[in-house]
Amino acid sequence: MIANIAAYKFVPIDDADDLRRHFSDLCLDLGLKGTILLAPEGINLFLAGPADAISEFLANLVRDARFSTIEPKWSWSDFVPFKRLRVRLKKEIVALRFAGIDPVRAPAPSITAVELQRWYQEGRDFVILDTRNEWEFAAGTFENAVNPHLQSFSEFPQAAASLASLKDKIVVTFCTGGIRCEKAAPLLLLKGFREVYQLQGGILKYFEECGGAHWRGNCVVFDDRGALDPQLRPAAQ
Repeated sequence: MIANIAAYKFVPIDDADDLRRHFSDLCLDLGLKGTILLAPEGINLFLAGPADAISEFLANLVRDARFSTIEPKWSWSDFVPFKRLRVRLKKEIVALRFAGIDPVRAPAPSITAVELQRWYQEGRDFVILDTRNEWEFAAGTFENAVNPHLQSFSEFPQAAASLASLKDKIVVTFCTGGIRCEKAAPLLLLKGFREVYQLQGGILKYFEECGGAHWRGNCVVFDDRGALDPQLRPAAQ
């Protein structure tokens, strides 16, 4: 059985090139495949391989104090869903292309998966906002989710203008693993939205803790599995 992890951390990085070489060598030694993105704002990674090799990678990662609190999301598959290893330097670990957002110093508040499930069960008055792309939304989403019709995440600042009617609502943003909401939720607050939360750990964490409650369909992942069902298994194609 192959272990798959997704993890990110917004933290200032000034030695990205050194880290690129270190992680590349480490993953090659451990036989891991996937993608690691490094930028001045942090790290974003998706890796797959034997569970003991993944665990060894994580043990090495968290020895760096900057990444000591990183929270990987695990899933399992019968095959390695990546063809190669890529360790890349980027301007942003998730491209929003909007100045003034700092998830480290000015994050939006978050709610946990269990809290979101409880909000649904209690019938609370809130808006659930999907910050993913149009085709991801089409594959599956939460009950009553608002779709901003994005072709790429960098369109979100412009799409926010069309969401102005939600400014006085309680808004919960969500995405696959949480990283896009780390920028989307603060942007909405910056644009005058009254009360905005991000779903901690995203859809993958929700599946892990709450299964498919109040979810419809599958969740797209960016590897050869294509999508996961609420039990974190590769979805039937």
